[in-house]
Amino acid sequence: MKSRISASVIIIALFICFSSQVVTAQSSVRNLANVATASTSARYGSAPSFLNDGLIPSATAGTRTGGSRPPQRLSNQWVQYEWRQPVTASGVSVYWWNSGNTVRLPQAYRIKYWDGNDFVPVRNVSGLGLENNKYNITKFDPVQTTRLRLEADSAERFPGTLPEWQVFQAENTPNHPPIAIAGTDRAVIMGGKTYLSGKTKSVTPVTKTAWRKKSGPGNVVFEKPGELVTVATFASVGDYVLTLTAEEGDLSSTSELSVKVTLPPPPERLDVVYTKRYKIDSPLWSSRAKVMMVNWIPWCISQIERTDLTLGEGGLDNFIEAGKALRGEPHGRHKGYVFSNAWVHQTIESMSIALMIDPQGDREIIAAQEQMKAAMEKWIPLILAAQEPDGYLQTAYTLRDTARWKSRWAPETRGNHEGYVAGYFIESAINHYTLTEGRDKRLYNAAKKLADCWVANIGPGKKEWYDGHQEMEQALVRFGRFVNDIEGNNHGDSYISLAKFLLDSRKDGSEYDQSHVPVQQQYEAVGHAVRAVYNYSAMADIAAETGDVDYLSAVMSLWDNIVNKKYYLTGGIGSGETSEGFGPDYSLGNNAYCESCSTCGLIFFQYKMNLAYHDARYADLYEESMYNALLGSLDTEGKNFYYDNPLNSGQSRYSWHVCPCCVGNIPRTLLMIPTWTYVKGKDGLYVNMYIGSTIKIEKVAGTDVEMIQKTDYPWSGKVSLVVNPAKPSKFTIFVRIPNRTTSMLYTSTPAIKGLKTLSINGKPITPKIVNGYAEISRDWKAGDRIDLELPMEIQTISADERIAADRGRVALRYGPLVYNVEKADQPDIDKYIGTGPLSLEWKKDLLGGVMVINGKWSDGSPLVAIPNYTRNNRNTVRSTGKPERPNPADGSNVWIKKDM
Repeated sequence: MKSRISASVIIIALFICFSSQVVTAQSSVRNLANVATASTSARYGSAPSFLNDGLIPSATAGTRTGGSRPPQRLSNQWVQYEWRQPVTASGVSVYWWNSGNTVRLPQAYRIKYWDGNDFVPVRNVSGLGLENNKYNITKFDPVQTTRLRLEADSAERFPGTLPEWQVFQAENTPNHPPIAIAGTDRAVIMGGKTYLSGKTKSVTPVTKTAWRKKSGPGNVVFEKPGELVTVATFASVGDYVLTLTAEEGDLSSTSELSVKVTLPPPPERLDVVYTKRYKIDSPLWSSRAKVMMVNWIPWCISQIERTDLTLGEGGLDNFIEAGKALRGEPHGRHKGYVFSNAWVHQTIESMSIALMIDPQGDREIIAAQEQMKAAMEKWIPLILAAQEPDGYLQTAYTLRDTARWKSRWAPETRGNHEGYVAGYFIESAINHYTLTEGRDKRLYNAAKKLADCWVANIGPGKKEWYDGHQEMEQALVRFGRFVNDIEGNNHGDSYISLAKFLLDSRKDGSEYDQSHVPVQQQYEAVGHAVRAVYNYSAMADIAAETGDVDYLSAVMSLWDNIVNKKYYLTGGIGSGETSEGFGPDYSLGNNAYCESCSTCGLIFFQYKMNLAYHDARYADLYEESMYNALLGSLDTEGKNFYYDNPLNSGQSRYSWHVCPCCVGNIPRTLLMIPTWTYVKGKDGLYVNMYIGSTIKIEKVAGTDVEMIQKTDYPWSGKVSLVVNPAKPSKFTIFVRIPNRTTSMLYTSTPAIKGLKTLSINGKPITPKIVNGYAEISRDWKAGDRIDLELPMEIQTISADERIAADRGRVALRYGPLVYNVEKADQPDIDKYIGTGPLSLEWKKDLLGGVMVINGKWSDGSPLVAIPNYTRNNRNTVRSTGKPERPNPADGSNVWIKKDM
């Protein structure tokens, strides 16, 4: 969704009218920019690759885009090209564009080259024109260099006004070798194939390309080894390196990509444990759940019921007006975004889950639950009245301007979020059904009617379509499984098939919404981070349901790319360099975006991988995201939230947002504790999280099993599990043994994994550990007890050197918790950490009760670190009504300077 408007978004807006036709300034000259790497001084995001993509605006000077943008302070900026080896340049051609007179062009500019020591001006310059909407040619004496820089004076939104910059090669000088780009590293499931899509860049045409195997344990067969686009298959499991060589006459270059060939997952996935009535008995989680139930969800209810909102409007009133429209009554216009139904449906689901939590006599929780029951009874009839006769549901469509939005599921209206809001409605029906134990089927039946409407209109031989924002896909699989479990008639299979069809229809679009290539050929996480992980979560579902090897290969590749190249230590994703999305590999600035909704989506994705692969590492990861990237999105009182979650900000939380898409997603995800804590298979029960609780898991080896956890984890590693099967039964309990090394991006000292102790009914045992689970098989009877202790130590963490933002810094962790230093405890958090010991201290009166890490700064002053989820709760300004700039007196950092 939307939040802060970065300069990268502005630059994208400036370029929306670009032509797909390559236009050259002088067809007779050789353009060295083709083989250069572009960079800029402007702080707007990723590398400005548009400078040398050969595209220019198709808009005329009269076209206006974004004319209401606020003015920007003028500054001196530069763009730069760099070559792998020296080139000789004698001129440039610069295409200036003022975006239909909405942006100023620079007052002047100059060309400089790197002489080995410094950037110096080129000589005998002629040109340097600033004519709009055309190429401006500049010539100068030939210079041999590896870097050429264009410096602009008094530039506004630079380099957005410079869509193309060509560099002319001097006559009778050597060519630069071509550049081969093999593509993204990836995984392949044994028996499948990988889709290769190489690229080349060159000054003159490439004469030959060739794919080859460089290394690997088995034979590799390329279908068309001489073509850039081909497929490869592998004879055996293992790690391979493939090369792409491009030749340009007697010049050549080679690029590599790595392929990991792995075995497929087990043939049968694990089963979901639906969230039903349960009890929480945990110092941390009891407190967090209470503030969500007593403060946050009621606040969302009141905001959604308001009709006078000017920030993030569009709640229950849209359903009321849509109901009027369907009855033929006079009605108002739709309010807010086209997707504003989403947070209404999310809040319905959050209320349903909150009502399944045992209040244990707490009067505040009981009162809040009564308020939720009343809200549900008010809301449900209004929502159902807005559902169209054939089952379709989206108030923005029902209340649309029919001159602009003519029909459902049209290619031109992919951005209208038809599937996004429908998916949230379908998901809300599941937990409402489990809340009422099937006695109230109003939402369940309406969700089936909606899903059936989509099945009747979209699919093979019908309409081919996909939504610009994924959500319907994973909702259809989740609901399809649920319907099959409830009804047992395989009716849900049609929903799962439609989910696959929607995914298969994604092609010929953009990276922003993951439609740039077919999903089976996607190996790198790109674009809008929420859309991406919702997409990958649904792909993981389909891979597990169908066993499709192309889906399995793509899913494993995407998982590996995220976790080992684009993953924050906190378990968040999305650097924000592209619009609310992923940047390049290892580009993980600490001013991260890490939208709360993207963390929810990543948790879903990791959970689906756990179901498919029966491997605890995926639960390690979703635990990490839950504790560090999502739990702290709400403040300790549950009255304010974060839309985005940077690692180095002192910003206070806020009560609402212009795009409140996260407000219901946060509690519905955090409160589904039974689902995250346990999964089940044919052979037994898997314990994935350690949260003091009482939860009944149905149908484990032919019986229901009540699991009672006693623990104050994450403050302690001691956990007690009481196993109460309804009847004595033989099955296996798989107990997760956390491995704190979750990503290749981060190295922890000391490394922590394994068990300290494990006993059954007081008798120590040494269990077999497989895929991160301790396997305990026995005849279980009521009252049997598992006691375990996990190692818990302070860890010092360093990042991969390729993460520029974290070089020369360390972070601290205890158990699953990442820690922060903040100005509330020490005024200067930009100092170096000392070399002395670190210690733990329990502070029951601090931030609801936390374990702090104590140490020393390099100057000998006390260093105090608190869990990341508690950050910025003691700011000078406690909260704001909407996102505001932080007070300089406030600040919180995950990564701390280390004296090298």
